[in-house]
Amino acid sequence: MDSCIVCGGAKHAGLAAWHAVCAGCQYESADLQPAINDAATRHVIDEKAREKSLKALRVDNFKWIVEHAAKQVRPGAKSLLDVGSAHGWFLEEASKKFTVLGIEPDETVGGAAAKRGLPVRAGYFPEALNPGESFDVIVFNDVIEHIPAIEGAIAASQARLNDGGILILNLPSSAGFFYTLSKLFARIGWLSPFERLWQKGLPSPHVHYFRHKNITELVCKRGFELTSSAELPSLRANGLLERLRFTGEVGKLACYVQYVILLCAIPMLRLFPSDIIVCVFRKK
Repeated sequence: MDSCIVCGGAKHAGLAAWHAVCAGCQYESADLQPAINDAATRHVIDEKAREKSLKALRVDNFKWIVEHAAKQVRPGAKSLLDVGSAHGWFLEEASKKFTVLGIEPDETVGGAAAKRGLPVRAGYFPEALNPGESFDVIVFNDVIEHIPAIEGAIAASQARLNDGGILILNLPSSAGFFYTLSKLFARIGWLSPFERLWQKGLPSPHVHYFRHKNITELVCKRGFELTSSAELPSLRANGLLERLRFTGEVGKLACYVQYVILLCAIPMLRLFPSDIIVCVFRKK
């Protein structure tokens, strides 16, 4: 088994054959293979249903990130790169404050955003960039955890940022309430929630799970310093029912029962660690 990419320690077998954990820094990894643009996996996701289920939550969080980024950048900083821009929701928000460019490897999703007039370039980061192209802000929204060569992506971000530029990572947290709950379920034999959070079987599964401390250690070893971090809501009432329907794993009655339970639980979730963290790093 490979050593930990964060601390170099030994990883041990996790809760599934494809899952591993570092006992030292609690970094988690998965031996799951991405299959973006593979025709054999295209049918797995109903993109229209996915868009409807996620948009409300993500747009609210994106608004916060854009406002926060505008406060963090140095005077005169304007250019922003959104890596894995997907449907273009973040580009729409960020364009109110920055000159934006998106990169999206998924041809269907990125193509639809481009047809709406958004500045989306097809391909992978950093290969899709032109020689010498650089930015004041680079953002990975729910993307960095999907990239197998994560160390290369961080190094490329450092190289493509202007002096004093900032890197923003918006990613799921292994310390979050729902992820922790899914691990408890997995230990008693119910793997489905755990597999769902890793997006096992989808075209772009998670291959990393971090928490604040280990993602900070990984990034700061590569020419960055942490300037701020925060938690964002991982569940909101707006769009919740559509999100439950999108999973397609339960019947109609069970779906509504879950909806009522989660709706009542939302105020209580503030007492527990969120499943979404945002870390802002400045290039040294």
